[in-house]
Amino acid sequence: MLITEESVFDPDEMLSLYGSVGWEGYTADVDKLCRGLRNSHLVITARDGSGTLLGLARTVSDDEHICYVQDVVVNPDHHRQGVGRALVEHLMRRYSHCRFFLLSTDHESSPEGKRNHAFYRSLGFLSYKEKQMAGFGLPRNRPGLRDPAP
Repeated sequence: MLITEESVFDPDEMLSLYGSVGWEGYTADVDKLCRGLRNSHLVITARDGSGTLLGLARTVSDDEHICYVQDVVVNPDHHRQGVGRALVEHLMRRYSHCRFFLLSTDHESSPEGKRNHAFYRSLGFLSYKEKQMAGFGLPRNRPGLRDPAP
C-alpha cells in the first residue's frame, strides 16, 4: 500500500469511493466534492500496487495550531486491512506540531458509530469530554443564515 499526497481528483474515482460508504451528501454533487478536496489543506490517498484507490483522508488546517481531519474514507472491500490506520497515522505524524488535532465522527449509538469510536480510540483519540473540551455545530438546516448582511 502506498500513501501519497494528491491534488488532482478523478470525479468517477471519488464518486466510487464516497459512494462505497454511502456518503450521499458528498456524492449528490461530484463537482462540489472535487472542489472541496482541492480546497482542503492536504489530501492523502492509499492505493494498492496497481494504483487502485483504497481510501482517502483530508484535512482542514492552518498548519500551525490546528488540524481538523475532515474525512477518512476507506472502501468497505478494504476495511480491517490497515488502510484507515495508515492514513490517520500519516496525518498524526504530519501534523504532530499542531496543538489541536481534531475530528468528528458519528455518535456511538449510530450504525457506524460504535466501530468508528473503537477505531479512533485504538489510535489514542479521546472524546472531547475526556479532554475537558466541548464541540459545537450549527444544525444542517439554517434558514436565513445565508442571507447577506444588511
